[in-house]
Amino acid sequence: MSLIITDECINCDVCEPECPNGAIYQGDEIYEIDPNKCTECVGHFDEPQCQQVCPVDCIPLDPNNVETKEQLMEKFVKLTAKS
Repeated sequence: MSLIITDECINCDVCEPECPNGAIYQGDEIYEIDPNKCTECVGHFDEPQCQQVCPVDCIPLDPNNVETKEQLMEKFVKLTAKS
């Protein structure tokens, strides 16, 4: 499943540059994650990098976007494919 940023976000700006897929962006009030680009860092790292750097622990799994590791790897392959 992809990740989601909750209301506890303090807009500290540390998660956005850590995302290798460019899935994190500044929303209207807090940072948000594009579920179509989030692979939980599968294919890049062993752990989601945004979760590792978040000082307020506000980036849980998104229960509305359940995906298996295989699906996340397929998404990674599509996102990183050369056009």
